[in-house]
Amino acid sequence: MASKSIAKRPNGKWRARYRDEAGREHSRHFDRKKDGERWLDEQTAAIVTGQYVDPKAGEITFERFFQDWAARQVWVPGTERAMRLAAGCVTFGRVPLKSIRRSHVESWVKAMQTADRGEGKPRGLAPGTIKTRLQNVRTVMRAAVRDKLIVRDPTEDVTLPRQRRADAAMTIPTSAQVRALLDHAAVPWMRLFISVAAFAGLRLGEAAAVRRRDVDFLRRVLQVTQQVQRGDGGTVLITPPKYGSERPVFLADGLLELLSVHVKEMPESPLGWLFLGEGQDPPHQNTVGYWWRKTCRAAGIDGFTLHDLRHFYASGLIAQGCDVVTVQKALGHAKPTTTLNTYAHLWPTAEDRTRKAADSLMSETFGEPAADSLRTSGPLKAV
Repeated sequence: MASKSIAKRPNGKWRARYRDEAGREHSRHFDRKKDGERWLDEQTAAIVTGQYVDPKAGEITFERFFQDWAARQVWVPGTERAMRLAAGCVTFGRVPLKSIRRSHVESWVKAMQTADRGEGKPRGLAPGTIKTRLQNVRTVMRAAVRDKLIVRDPTEDVTLPRQRRADAAMTIPTSAQVRALLDHAAVPWMRLFISVAAFAGLRLGEAAAVRRRDVDFLRRVLQVTQQVQRGDGGTVLITPPKYGSERPVFLADGLLELLSVHVKEMPESPLGWLFLGEGQDPPHQNTVGYWWRKTCRAAGIDGFTLHDLRHFYASGLIAQGCDVVTVQKALGHAKPTTTLNTYAHLWPTAEDRTRKAADSLMSETFGEPAADSLRTSGPLKAV
């Protein structure tokens, strides 16, 4: 239990004092005794409940705390870049942690929403990007709370720009559009790259990192075990895939045939890469993005990203009746909830299933499409 006392000073003020668990003394002066007693009770209660924070602890700035904290974290390169990007763009980097208020965070969010990104670029960051950056900074703030540098996280309950619903924001190319992209591939290897994204659901980095040995033609399986990421200076980094994304992908016979033709016709990489960028490295996102844009222009298709081919693959699985867990495993999502949050609008509703079941019953009853049978047999007689 922390020791505490309150005494009247010669100048008429009341000095309240207490010692924390480390034996350090803290004091404040009050005009009224009851105000001092209330403050002492609050500090004592915080110590007893484990919520006490040394008033001087939060004097370190956000920027300095992040640097110290980040040096201790075990991150993959992609996570480290994302965290440093988020922490580096805050507008309160040089503000002491204990002085950061919700208003600081709100001003930063507003600045991201309205930032001028230069000629030819939309104004401000996308709502999803802003949300991700706030979540990354929230991770830092919660670490400061756990280290007892601040009492509470100032990012809590901050209002974010509204995001579009998944069904409104998602763009899924049609089969005809995918065929057009394949027919107008800007370079030969891009045709297979598009196929791997559209018919196996691989992310850009996962597709770029496929090695020939990852494809088991006998068992018709492709093993996703790594991904390509862009390092500093445009270098290529080979890292594990996103958490939970290592997986076998069961390949269609048509895709296996395309892979077989590619392996026979393309020169073999000394390191076994299925696709080659500069030198002996696999292509990174800038290289793939360049050829993707050229392919889209040649096909006369606009408004799609290569990642939309992954949505095309997911929508095809769902249309064929695959359940949530099957789609989750095929896409390499860590949790089924991620799959549902992204694609729930593509699964048939209860109304859709009811209509389909009833239509099936009628077809079985009449031996042909119900509407055709009723049209040719005349009106039903009332009974």
